[in-house]
Amino acid sequence: MKSDGHSFEDLKGAFDKFNSTKDKPTVIIANTVKGKGISFMEGKSAWHGKAPNKEQLAKALSELS
Repeated sequence: MKSDGHSFEDLKGAFDKFNSTKDKPTVIIANTVKGKGISFMEGKSAWHGKAPNKEQLAKALSELS
């Protein structure tokens, strides 16, 4: 089952379906974008596994709220 990994509603539906499937193997593929919603991180693989500094963190948190 494919779902929008940024949508809580899609993810909840995928987990509900996953939990109710008993007779066959199941996988959830959550399509996501690295850094979604943060201007300087979105879609940039260089940020994968890298922590922002204090200023970058403040900017990222302000963009997510």
